[in-house]
Amino acid sequence: MPEHSIAILDDYEGAAHTYADWSSVAPIPITVFREAINTEKLASTLEPFTIVMAMRERTRFERALLEKLPNLRMIATTGRRNRGIDLEAAKERGIVVCGTWRDGDKGSSAGAVEQTWALILALARRVVNEHDRMRTDGWISGVATGLMGKTLGLIGVGRLGADVARIGKAFGMRVTAWSPHLTAERAEAAGAEFVSSLDKLLETADFVSLHMVLARTTRGMIDANELAKMKGTAYLINTSRGPLVDEDALVDALKNGTIKGAGLDVYDVEPLPQGHALRSAPNVVLSPHMGYVDSNSFESWWPLSVENVTAFVSGHPIRVLEE
Repeated sequence: MPEHSIAILDDYEGAAHTYADWSSVAPIPITVFREAINTEKLASTLEPFTIVMAMRERTRFERALLEKLPNLRMIATTGRRNRGIDLEAAKERGIVVCGTWRDGDKGSSAGAVEQTWALILALARRVVNEHDRMRTDGWISGVATGLMGKTLGLIGVGRLGADVARIGKAFGMRVTAWSPHLTAERAEAAGAEFVSSLDKLLETADFVSLHMVLARTTRGMIDANELAKMKGTAYLINTSRGPLVDEDALVDALKNGTIKGAGLDVYDVEPLPQGHALRSAPNVVLSPHMGYVDSNSFESWWPLSVENVTAFVSGHPIRVLEE
């Protein structure tokens, strides 16, 4: 066992040792990185380690990086999939990749759903604006937007989108939905009203929430043209993937008042660079990609991660990701 060494990456919250007991892998040395490693230094920093613990897609393991890590034998990732790991390249190099799930567990979207509604409510009820006013001895400075009777437009209504729709209905909202292959029947099953085009959804929604997978066909799907089709009183919410939205176009739309505001949990580059235009853009509520990480997910992921590492070093890897 001592021939191994473990790197725990991107543990921004210091959760790895809070939510799991790592004594079962002793005396393997463990190095915890609480901040993101500079891309230019990533290969040289990770080169000595045989086991790397990845927090979802905070650090990407593409072929070019894997080829620079001759000692790497295992990547333990949280969640049941990680699109930031080139599984084919890992397999070619004999690197075992393991995820965290229990048999029969389909995973939970609760954290992302809650984050979506945290952003919607923060925008609608002006929570951040009025909190800042109160901190400087001020009082109310604007009018909140009531949700009842407003239209929530969902771009994508898979499991997560359907959960967001259900809560929207509880607030008395009209919920509409569109995605490239969505049918009226599937929209109805998700509790939403089907609209025939993205344009129609954007033109009629008071809140537009993205719930799409990032792919070649969805990258930049919300650009300047789409933002211009939204109501001037509408809000855009993105808790899915940053590159679904053209960030430069969104900054311009916020500055020019094309839309009323935005709530974002995801960005093109993460962590969001210091001095980025979104950090000072008006009418935006920002959170640091925390929709998928909370106490519930950590209580599951970190103990399972320890189990995965323990099984690997004993020669019997478990929960191996194949594709």
